[in-house]
Amino acid sequence: MKQLILVRHAKSSWDVPAHDDIARPLNPRGLRDAPEMGRRIAHGPYQPELIISSAAERARNTAELIAHELGYKQSAIKLERNLYCFDAESLLQQIKQFDNSNQRILCVGHNPAITAVVNQLCGEHIDNVPTCGVCYLQFESSRWADISAGILIDFDYPKKTAES
Repeated sequence: MKQLILVRHAKSSWDVPAHDDIARPLNPRGLRDAPEMGRRIAHGPYQPELIISSAAERARNTAELIAHELGYKQSAIKLERNLYCFDAESLLQQIKQFDNSNQRILCVGHNPAITAVVNQLCGEHIDNVPTCGVCYLQFESSRWADISAGILIDFDYPKKTAES
């Protein structure tokens, strides 16, 4: 069985228009939300064996802040330039190449790819995974390359507790 924790990067800053998209950092809300979501993951039953992140600054920062809350070494975060993608097919192609020795992987990426992959793989109808949203997916597969229909175990996001 494979479990995938898909995380949309935390809220990013648009304060410096000259920044390339890949170089945009987190804004104050993102810097607040990522550790909070890291704490929620840390107190839950799904602890990742590996953290993989898009190489974009905002995704890397999100992964580092979450990793800190999990007690996961930041130096062990795997940065993957190909996860800097925005469509479901590209993201799914990267996921299917994950190392099979890891059963539970946390992957930080971008929308609309995150939302589309969750909906495609789990038959869900989520309109939008918000910034720093966390989706827990499970697959009855022993190989990442073989994942297809899965189930959405949980869906959490920073404002969820305020809405409950």
